[in-house]
Amino acid sequence: MRRILILDDEPSVLNALRRTLRAAFPQADVVIEAFDEPEAAVLRAGEQDFDVVISDYRMPGLNGADVLQLVKGLQPDAVRIVVSATTEMLDIVNAVNRAEVFRYLAKPWQQEELVATVQDAFARRDALVQAKQGTAAVPPARPAAGGQEDVLRQLEQDEPGITRVDWDEHGNIRLF
Repeated sequence: MRRILILDDEPSVLNALRRTLRAAFPQADVVIEAFDEPEAAVLRAGEQDFDVVISDYRMPGLNGADVLQLVKGLQPDAVRIVVSATTEMLDIVNAVNRAEVFRYLAKPWQQEELVATVQDAFARRDALVQAKQGTAAVPPARPAAGGQEDVLRQLEQDEPGITRVDWDEHGNIRLF
């Protein structure tokens, strides 16, 4: 069974997230826990493992980057997603770098985009767990539309093998 933790200090946004996810993922397959207080969400993450953690960025007290960084320390394999109406790119970059955020979704989000992002996050979580067990390599996160794929293609063309990763049985990267 999958588990999703969602956090937003605005009840209407929290309810919209929950409704969208509940409509996409049957209750028998996915448990969704919703929180409107960052501290309560972090406490719960210390008690229960989650596959995906979705957090608003701007909240009173702890912001989303703080929450996701704490969750990362508690649950390194939980895939972290930020949803926010902020247009401050520096804030978003900070959140991505500090908490190793998988995706950023702008408010208001498109329902299809949210569902697809959570599906991608489930796949990413599975790959992380398999890599730690030594059964598979972690595929790269699906790049945003545009240049990243072109850069990787060019790197591979210039230096064959540079974009491949060799993992050991403990999920560590082997360097040669």
